Amino acid sequence: MSHCFPRTARVRARAEFDRIFKLGRRIAAPSLALHLLAEGDVPRLGLAVSRKVSADAVVRNRIKRALREEFRHVRGALPGGDYVLVARQGAAAMTLPLLRAEFVALLKRAGALPPPPSDGTMPTASSPTHCAPDSSGR
Repeated sequence: MSHCFPRTARVRARAEFDRIFKLGRRIAAPSLALHLLAEGDVPRLGLAVSRKVSADAVVRNRIKRALREEFRHVRGALPGGDYVLVARQGAAAMTLPLLRAEFVALLKRAGALPPPPSDGTMPTASSPTHCAPDSSGR
């Protein structure tokens, strides 16, 4: 999937936001809240970053840019549905990599992204337990 952010990947209308807030489920973290409504064919993102987060528009826009960028990267792995992120006051004080990591953590908690693979030493059931013979038959 392309890393672009077309109009079809955005939640834009107030009625859509209201529907997601009313019917969707909410997963919260200290600086972000994710509202998820698993309806639709493609994943769509909506952002709500109010002046309560920061009176400075530059800070609010920086938060939105970072979250949109992370959504672009994970969009191909997400199931269809509407994802609305509501920034909280703590978001303004966070570094952008931490903010993006918190967004990904919320997606994993919501079950929208698979959990990271375990780094155990035992082979998985699908991995071969023996070496395949080389072309000489050994």
